[in-house]
Amino acid sequence: MRQSLRVGRGLIALSLAVGSAVGAAPADGVATAVKDGTIGYVLTNEHWGVYQGADLKTQCPEGLNDGPREQFKVLYPDNWEKRPLLGTQLARESAVWFPTTWKETLPFHEGSGKIAIGMNLDDKEGPNDFISPDGEQGIDNQLYRAIGCIDSYRGPDGDLYFGVNRYLQDRNFNRTIIELTGVETLANSSDVIVTIYRGLDPLLTDATGNDFIPGGTQRLDLRWGKQFIQHFHGKIVAGILTTNAADMIIPAPAAFEATTIQTIHGARFRLKLTPDKAEGLMAGYADVEGFYYQLNKAWSTHLLSYGHISSPSLYKALRRLADGYPDPTTGVNTAISSALEVKFVQAYIQH
Repeated sequence: MRQSLRVGRGLIALSLAVGSAVGAAPADGVATAVKDGTIGYVLTNEHWGVYQGADLKTQCPEGLNDGPREQFKVLYPDNWEKRPLLGTQLARESAVWFPTTWKETLPFHEGSGKIAIGMNLDDKEGPNDFISPDGEQGIDNQLYRAIGCIDSYRGPDGDLYFGVNRYLQDRNFNRTIIELTGVETLANSSDVIVTIYRGLDPLLTDATGNDFIPGGTQRLDLRWGKQFIQHFHGKIVAGILTTNAADMIIPAPAAFEATTIQTIHGARFRLKLTPDKAEGLMAGYADVEGFYYQLNKAWSTHLLSYGHISSPSLYKALRRLADGYPDPTTGVNTAISSALEVKFVQAYIQH
């Protein structure tokens, strides 16, 4: 009994000593998170910005879209089992990999309403622009029109809404790091450089394994991940980081051990910063061909069927709604305004 008391007192003393040492740091944790004007964060969650209000009929008055299986039944309603494989299943799969902009023969419902998640990317207010949930005018997010009424992109149960983050979190290839240098404080800094890297290590989780906590270490892939190293200039005002626009390439989560990337032209950040996390938007113009190729390479028609994503129909919508980066020869827009909702946790970066 006495021995147990001595051990208990010893543990208490040790805890107090450790607590005193830790307590020497400021309560807000800035001293440990920001070192020499530098702080790092690692990406844990991302979703394409799809506004979901209380009334689905406002966003999707005609309902949600059909997927590959439903469309197949419409295209081949009578004894399709007796039709040649080449003229049915393979023909439809060919339409996935060799899409066209021919007029859509099947119904496709676009996202509507006045509200959308995103940023004013062109510094203008046009007739096709939205209002943000916070009331900001001139929001550019035409990708929302293309995917807003597709079940897979809608939370919390959409297949891609859930699956993208599962693969992002589980696979080290998808580890996106941002490092902020030139940080005066996380409240206000006049000139900050934001550098994107690909990390090499797993995310640090809590005891449940489902949530992610700050304080982990991330080694940087400076060899095979060179294409992901990109620099942005920005500033922090009242705890909000905003950056200039620059082209960005980031790893894109994929199933079946596939490795894919996402290209966003004129990308920019708007993140609320704390010593433990960063949350907000990465917005820009998603490259249409890259977006479409990544989707199909990453998930396949079989998986897209679960979330009711018809690739041929979506491709037509992407091309029809594209609103940026016109081809210098044809004048056809090659990119579509978009926004990613993102969450990061603080991480120590090992160069």
